[in-house]
Amino acid sequence: MASSVKAVLFDLDGTLVDTEALILASFRYATKTVLGRDIPDEELRAKIGQPLTVQMWDWADGSQEVHDRLFDTYLEHNDRVHSQLIRSFPDTTVVLGKLTAAGLPLGIVTSKRSGNARRAMESTGIEGYFDFLVAPDTFPAHKPDPAPVLHGCELFGVSPDGCIYIGDSPYDLQAGRDAGCVTVAALWGMFAREELLAEHPDYAITSLSELVPIAVGK
Repeated sequence: MASSVKAVLFDLDGTLVDTEALILASFRYATKTVLGRDIPDEELRAKIGQPLTVQMWDWADGSQEVHDRLFDTYLEHNDRVHSQLIRSFPDTTVVLGKLTAAGLPLGIVTSKRSGNARRAMESTGIEGYFDFLVAPDTFPAHKPDPAPVLHGCELFGVSPDGCIYIGDSPYDLQAGRDAGCVTVAALWGMFAREELLAEHPDYAITSLSELVPIAVGK
């Protein structure tokens, strides 16, 4: 596989950056504050992987006002606790360094808004490894639509079959597969192993270091 890999696209949350505690805390606060009720973490976690504005419609009962209050309250709380709750995954910078040293360009395709995504990248020291960031406020389509992944391939100037897309959600794997990329399931993220394997990724790995032989061949 390595000889045909020309570039690597990554999801961000749950793949490169451990934001599960941050996301769940922000969801809990927003839904409790606006709706006055607690929503089980399992239900909250199931919404992760799509843009926040899409997720909030699931609890807004069709009300634009409720949607906007949920959205704003989430972002306000997320901003307050960001530095306390965001974490790096082990060996992330080591792996990114090996990929770039091998001459592979790297990019990110995320459902996180670009400002928050860049903040997460800066907080964990990975921003310098990437050529670009495709986010829902910079590109009109979002995962599981393959269009943002295809856009990433276009920015690289490589065909999808020469590009890896790695992510920790079913939406990531659906988008990567439908784009025609080599798909890699990140099994250390926020979704259950069974959910990811059900999408039939080309590879499933338990640590980011396992990506190196797939992409580089050594």
